[in-house]
Amino acid sequence: MTDYNSVFKDESKLDINFVPSRLPHREREHRLLMEFFDFLLRCPERMAQRVIITGEVGTGKTALAQRFGADITLEANKKSLRLRYVHVNCREYRGSLLLILQQAVSVFRPNFPKRGFSAEEILSALAQTLDEDDAYAVLALDEFDSLVEREGSEAVYKLTRLQETRPGKPQRISLIGIVRDLKLLDKLDASARSTLQRNVIALEKYSEPQLVDILNDRVAMAFEPSAVPDDTVSLVAELAQSESGNARFAIELLWRAGKYADSEDAGEVLPECVRRAVSSIFPTMKKAELESLGLHEKLFLLGVARFFKENEQAYASLSDVEKAYAVVCEETGEEPSSHTMIWRYAQLLSSLGFVKAEVAAVSTRGRTTRISLPAIPAAELEKELCALLAKEEA
Repeated sequence: MTDYNSVFKDESKLDINFVPSRLPHREREHRLLMEFFDFLLRCPERMAQRVIITGEVGTGKTALAQRFGADITLEANKKSLRLRYVHVNCREYRGSLLLILQQAVSVFRPNFPKRGFSAEEILSALAQTLDEDDAYAVLALDEFDSLVEREGSEAVYKLTRLQETRPGKPQRISLIGIVRDLKLLDKLDASARSTLQRNVIALEKYSEPQLVDILNDRVAMAFEPSAVPDDTVSLVAELAQSESGNARFAIELLWRAGKYADSEDAGEVLPECVRRAVSSIFPTMKKAELESLGLHEKLFLLGVARFFKENEQAYASLSDVEKAYAVVCEETGEEPSSHTMIWRYAQLLSSLGFVKAEVAAVSTRGRTTRISLPAIPAAELEKELCALLAKEEA
């Protein structure tokens, strides 16, 4: 195998399971979680806490819970308090309370029998184990939705009312439920719902600038210096914003783009690498729609493709692609359309998803239309358009 210099310094920092020491734009929610559990650190036996973390996919729910788990455990150690954070994905265990509790108790008792015990008995055994160790547990139930959907109020009631079966004993188990939609709790009966809705942390979708901050943090950890230009980060953030501000998607896309850069020994993660990466996730080359375009719409799009193929940047001004379009027209013997028609081509192609056309401020010169090619590799688009044009000429 030929030696090459990878753009990655430590690609594990882009793994979905990696939890960074700092969570950009989730600092307030982290402080709130620590505040909710402060009493647990000071008087652990007197009160168990219950918190719900809610937010759409990619808003950082799991990362927030796991970062909190590591930090609360560290604070407990400083106080010589035996506290364990246990994270269980309910969907992995098919939403079964029995299987979820089997996994939780195995953290403390690896040899605990897999058969012969009901969910209530396992929960009681977990509390007894913690009594024997004089320890406490924060049980984080990720994808809590699947447990509620499968077992409903009864399962939630068992989890939250454990102490009622242990009068006079220390409260050992606190609970964090992680859900996508808080409306899920409407499926619970009033008594089960009342135990969960007191402390809710709702995570909003990330904005594009926030995604840029998150990505820049990961770039510094995962990539070699100067391997990822600012334009590339901006393009990834823009694409992730179009996917409901999904930070998980942004980080995966950045990793895939790095892989494309390495496969071509590019030395940099250029915008074209991002286009190739997103194309591999979402096949976006819509041949039928390409064929339906008018001649000059195709020529304009070919000019866009060639501009981005020849220029290692993520964005272009309308005047930049207008010049590229003029060159294509000269090559094909066509008279270029007017500036007004070119603007209309850009708007049409943007509405079809081939390009993205947006108004952007340019320092003191006012505003201009900015063009990007977010989801289709420029070289692939050029090849497809050239084939279509050749077919039409034949």
